[in-house]
Amino acid sequence: MSVTAPKGFLASGVVAGLKASGKPDVSVLQNTGPSFAAACVFTSNRCKANPVLWSEQVIADGEVRAIATNSGGANCYTGSRGFQTTHATAERIGAALGIGAGDVLVCSTGLIGEQLDEVKLFAGFDAAIEALDADGGQDAANAIMTTDTVAKTAVHRGDGWSIGGMAKGAGMLAPALATMLVYLTTDAELSAAELDSALRTATSMSFDRIDSDGCQSTNDTVSLMASGASGIRPDLDEFTASLSELCLDLALQLIRDAEGASHDIAITTVGAANEADAVEVGRSVARSNLFKCAIFGNDPNWGRILAAVGTTSATFDPERIDVSMNGVMICRDGEPGESRDLVDMTARDVQILIDLKSGDSSATLWTNDLTTDYVHENSAYST
Repeated sequence: MSVTAPKGFLASGVVAGLKASGKPDVSVLQNTGPSFAAACVFTSNRCKANPVLWSEQVIADGEVRAIATNSGGANCYTGSRGFQTTHATAERIGAALGIGAGDVLVCSTGLIGEQLDEVKLFAGFDAAIEALDADGGQDAANAIMTTDTVAKTAVHRGDGWSIGGMAKGAGMLAPALATMLVYLTTDAELSAAELDSALRTATSMSFDRIDSDGCQSTNDTVSLMASGASGIRPDLDEFTASLSELCLDLALQLIRDAEGASHDIAITTVGAANEADAVEVGRSVARSNLFKCAIFGNDPNWGRILAAVGTTSATFDPERIDVSMNGVMICRDGEPGESRDLVDMTARDVQILIDLKSGDSSATLWTNDLTTDYVHENSAYST
């Protein structure tokens, strides 16, 4: 049931005709209360889509009652008309649900620089409102997809309370959120400030640590709504830990469905002087096209890993670094270690371990290989 697993939420997903494929492309998620506390994290890309600009205003008071989403068009770089379309969407949803437009988040995903067909869009949202249902979470998860091959959902059940989530994204997955939309719901009783704290902690350890292709979206939104319908107020630390686990689950689902990927790669840096160094090193390797191409070719070319590490400002001695791949230490103290022929690259999962021997901090980032399918899909995306 995804986002409708917690009490107090209705969802739907319908076909509006925005996608040439004829697949579902409009969804609505409603919080029926009794609480309407919410928090959001948005892309840090300075070039933001109209829905993000609108939603940043909506979340300012920490209250959200509904989220309207369309796939099949990003509504980004569409000028004042595009912003008016976003505003009109919120007005239409608000009027239909008997709530203010200022309590409606709007999200869009798809091709940048194209106006949305308002006739189809609004008719789709009207149909989505009619279709709202406590079992509509899966329909909503299907409707937010673009190049995704599967819907991404997750549920955590606590002691009398729960968290539900759905996400979309298969490309442009990079830090500062990953094109990525994530919707999280809970029936726990928590304030907007508590939700914001938990969400920022959760995203920093999950969505901010996946880096598929180094490209950052204009539309990224991660939202968390609390209905309070369970009547239970969990310990905030417990809730944050559960939310973080669920977000990591969704983040890894995004990486597994990355466009054209044939390997899922976990890059763990240990022995770092601090966590920031560990993250920087992992991210540099994750963004190395040479490294990612080698993984696609089942080639344990550890020299490409060290070359990427060397571009960072992290503290380390180049002559002391160890690198292991799938459990085989192929580089020891900056020199050849075990034979690279011992590394089995045939499985989808690849584990990279980098030991900087400079401290006690560590971090893991997740990425995928760079394949010919990725190049084909993104070279033909708008044509």
